Amino acid sequence: MGRFATVRFAALGTMVLMFIAGTAAAQPVAYSWEGMGVGVVGSSKCATYKMKIDVTVQGNQVNGVFQQDNRPERIFAAMADADGTYKAKAVLEEGTLDVTGSIKEANPTIVLDGYCKFGGKLTKK
Repeated sequence: MGRFATVRFAALGTMVLMFIAGTAAAQPVAYSWEGMGVGVVGSSKCATYKMKIDVTVQGNQVNGVFQQDNRPERIFAAMADADGTYKAKAVLEEGTLDVTGSIKEANPTIVLDGYCKFGGKLTKK
């Protein structure tokens, strides 16, 4: 094997490793949270509202789907900051919910805040 062939082989090997590493880093991570609401000022029924939240993280992109029992499914999308926190608004029929949280591996969280508060620590699926 000549010197040129060795350099080409090494370059090809490096490209393959970069592709594999890039593919692994880009794999989505799925989380979920399910629980009851917490009251906010002016609402007394929050503790009776059950919510399911699914979150998918790919890089800094955060996509979520949530559904309160007997209500339509809703979505949100956000970009996480360098510190791993994210903020978004989820549109409802009558208004919006503030969506906040963190995608830090040690403590991924979500909070939906509006007519009630829902959320907490996300569980990896």
